[in-house]
Amino acid sequence: MSVGFRILKRERKVADEIVERFARLPVANVSDSMSRMTAAGARLRPMHQSGGMAGPALTVKTRPGDNLMIHKAMAIAMPGDVIVVDAGGDLTNALIGEMMLTRMIKSELAGIVIDGAVRDAAFIRGQKFPVFAAGVTHRGPYKNGPGEINVPIAIDGMVIEPGDLIIGDDDGLLCVPFDDVAEVLKAATAKYVAEQKQLANIMAGTHDSSWVDKSLRELNCEELN
Repeated sequence: MSVGFRILKRERKVADEIVERFARLPVANVSDSMSRMTAAGARLRPMHQSGGMAGPALTVKTRPGDNLMIHKAMAIAMPGDVIVVDAGGDLTNALIGEMMLTRMIKSELAGIVIDGAVRDAAFIRGQKFPVFAAGVTHRGPYKNGPGEINVPIAIDGMVIEPGDLIIGDDDGLLCVPFDDVAEVLKAATAKYVAEQKQLANIMAGTHDSSWVDKSLRELNCEELN
């Protein structure tokens, strides 16, 4: 099997129950619970109409401008999967458009992430099927390879292993490693509950912000009267 041009088997993936529970949480709460150290970069934005995304990653690594391996990934993806494509961030050629997205919707995938460009932007904006990408161009793709499926990939420093949890909303994308999902879910759920309580206090006028002055004193901030 040739390194750089191969299709591997995904050995594991996050459970459906875990996916469903993460889908109810804001990405920002999950990010805070991971010490704000992981992100796919601000370039990758939601291109679709609305709605979040959550599912196990089916990873694709392709050379810029070529979507041969994305077609193969679509053929082997399971319902609920998120296809995550490392295309090097190149925006010269669109790697997916209306035809491929229609197939993904029909196959009941959970979404697609492309560190690259898309086309048929108006169609994408009219759909609730999650599409995260770095840009738009009318120039279509090539289909010559090489590429890899179900290998570790990285987008702006965020490493994604096959079967890891991928979540996304209007704030962006995040990967939760397979081995960390239980710990992160517990922390993110607690963070969400705490923020809901804080919001309720703000609305009731009982929010306590005395911590601000306390922190300033501890940091020896000079305040002139």
